[in-house]
Amino acid sequence: MTGLDSNGRPDRRPAISICAWSPSYRAWDPVEDLSGEPWNPPGARTLATPGDASAETLADTLTNLLSGGECSALLLVGRTVHAGPVRVQMRAENRRLGEPGRLDSTSPSIARVTAPVADMLRDLTAAGVPAIAASDAEDDAGSYILFRVLADIPDNLESPSIGLLRIPDGTSETIVRTAVKTAASAMARRLAPLPRSVVA
Repeated sequence: MTGLDSNGRPDRRPAISICAWSPSYRAWDPVEDLSGEPWNPPGARTLATPGDASAETLADTLTNLLSGGECSALLLVGRTVHAGPVRVQMRAENRRLGEPGRLDSTSPSIARVTAPVADMLRDLTAAGVPAIAASDAEDDAGSYILFRVLADIPDNLESPSIGLLRIPDGTSETIVRTAVKTAASAMARRLAPLPRSVVA
């Protein structure tokens, strides 16, 4: 899915989907001015994906966006149960949502994110947002969706950049916006422009 650039040519910028998975999480809004146009990181386009569906449906939607080539990257955004710094989750566990047991008996027990975690942490720190890499997978919809997307991406698809940003309760909206924009921009730097055959 591509649009046109300011000169009327096909927009070859890769798209990054930014999705707050909890419908009650309103601190991130991609539209910040009266134009109605979403914020875009340098070199990429933002595909704002509403998080108002069930975790199962949202996982399917996001997987289809990536598998169908509508976006090249995914940044999940939501809360952490931990106080302190923003957390960049590095892995998700093979768990059912809200009950014990493995989600999928044939998938590995852990799936690791493909987003550039080191770049994200460096840029967040430089932007004045305390941040850490977290290896624990919190038992919630965010971890469930992350595992589902990582596990369901077809093997023949060039590995998209997939990450999860967790923000403590009580964080100001200004810090949330800075954290999301910074993390998305770090991911966007690693994305290649779309081939001409895709946008023709």
